[in-house]
Amino acid sequence: QVQLVESGGGLVQAGGSLRLSCVASGGTFGSRVLGWFRQAPGKEREFVARIGRNPAGTVIPDSAKRRFSVSRDNVQNIMYLQMNNLEVDDTAIYYCAATAPLVAGFRAREYELWGPGTRVTVSS
Repeated sequence: QVQLVESGGGLVQAGGSLRLSCVASGGTFGSRVLGWFRQAPGKEREFVARIGRNPAGTVIPDSAKRRFSVSRDNVQNIMYLQMNNLEVDDTAIYYCAATAPLVAGFRAREYELWGPGTRVTVSS
């Protein structure tokens, strides 16, 4: 059974950067679609990024596209979320997730594998 674990969260000042990692254990990413979501206190889980095995299948919402980028290493089975120019509103728990190949992957309910999350706190 593949398990996902995120790391790289922490406390950062507004304008700073963080790189989150998602590592697969017990298996490989294979051709799975991978995603990043975040959930702030009192809010619903929000789509952040989606990447297929082929990087051409990368999608990031327009609201984050200028600051966030996603990548994956299919040999090391690691996915990254690079976050630059962080804002206070980026404060949340960030989750990585995996689902079947070719799934659109924009909604949390499309994913069946989830990591426990890593907390990102951006201070003003």
